[in-house]
Amino acid sequence: MPGTANHRSRVLHGDCLEVLAKRHAASVDAVVTDPPYGLSMAGMRWDTPRRLDPSRPPGRRRSRTNPGLAFQGFCTAWAGECLRVLKPGGHLVSFSAPRTAHQLASGLEAAGLELRDTLMWLQGQGYPASRPLPGGWGTGLKPAYEPIVLARAPLDGSLDHTLAVHGTGGLNIGGCRVPDPTVCERRSHTRRFSANPHGRWPANLVLSHTPQCTASRCRSNCPASLLGERHRFFYCAKASRRERDAGCEQLPRKVVQTFKIGARNEQLCDENPVANVHPTVKPIELMRWLVRLVTPPGGLVLDPFAGSGSTGAAAQLEGARFLGIEQDSEYVRIARARIKHWATIARADARASGACTGATGR
Repeated sequence: MPGTANHRSRVLHGDCLEVLAKRHAASVDAVVTDPPYGLSMAGMRWDTPRRLDPSRPPGRRRSRTNPGLAFQGFCTAWAGECLRVLKPGGHLVSFSAPRTAHQLASGLEAAGLELRDTLMWLQGQGYPASRPLPGGWGTGLKPAYEPIVLARAPLDGSLDHTLAVHGTGGLNIGGCRVPDPTVCERRSHTRRFSANPHGRWPANLVLSHTPQCTASRCRSNCPASLLGERHRFFYCAKASRRERDAGCEQLPRKVVQTFKIGARNEQLCDENPVANVHPTVKPIELMRWLVRLVTPPGGLVLDPFAGSGSTGAAAQLEGARFLGIEQDSEYVRIARARIKHWATIARADARASGACTGATGR
C-alpha cells in the first residue's frame, strides 16, 4: 500500500491488526497513539466497543460481549501487535478517556506490556455529554482532562544492556525538561541542592492553554491561568483550526460537528466548512513532547491509529521516522497532507539551523 512521498514517513491505509501482523518483530522504537476510547462518541462507528470487539464473529453486526470487556479485548489485541513489533524496552504512549482508561491499562498489561505511569493532559475545555434532567440534575460531569498511559516493553536483560544494544528503555528527560532554572528538583534534610540550569524535571501533568491565548494574555477560561504558578508545568495549546487545516488547503471542505453548544456556534459551524474533519485532533506541540520523551534519536515511531496525522507531523519536526496506520480513507488523505506540510517546515528549519551553524563556525 502506498504511503506518503516522504521516505521518512509512511501512512498506510488498513486495519492496524492486519497491517502490523505483516511487520517484522522488534522493528519499532516507540509507539505514540490516540486510539478509540470506547465511548461511542457522537455515534461514530470506530469508537463503538461492540464493533471494536476482536472476538466478534465475521458478518455479525454487533458483539454480544459486555461493552467494557469488548473494549478491553480490543486494547489487548492491538497492544499485543504493538508489543511484538516494539524493540525490547521500547515505550508505548496512549491517550485514553477517564471512563475507560482502566480498561486500556488492563488491556496493555494483558498484552505483556509493563505499566510505567499515567500522565494527565489537563485541557479544561471539553463539553459535557450529559443528558439534562429535571431540577438541575444531569448524568455526567464536564470532561477537563485526558489520561495518557505510559507503558514499556519488557527489557532485554538489564536496563543497561537494553540501552546499549537497542537504544531503548529510558526516557529523554534532558530533552523534555521544562525551562525553569529557579526551582530545585531534589530535596534533602542535610544538604542543599542548586537549581538545575537546564530546567525542571518533566512531570506527568501536561497543562494546556486555550488556542486563543497569547504570550501576553490568557483567555478567561484558560486552565493555565486559572491554576496559576504557570512555571511549574509543561503546557501547550489545544490544536487551533489553523493548525488542524495546515497542509489540507487542496482537500474538500465539509461542515462538521464541533461539539460546541448554542445556535450561534451551530451557525458558525455551517458557515465555516473545514478540511480536517477529524473530531479529536491532538495539538502538535503536545505530540512533539511525547515523541521526544520516548523516541531515541532518529528512531521509528509507530501510530496504529494515525487519524489526521498529528503524531506523524510531530515525528517529522522531531527528526524521527514515522509509520502510521489508519483504516478511514478520508483520514488517510488528511494525515498525508498534514505530514507533508510539516515535513516541509521541518526541512526548512533544518536548513536554517545548518546555515546558522555554518555562519557561526566561519
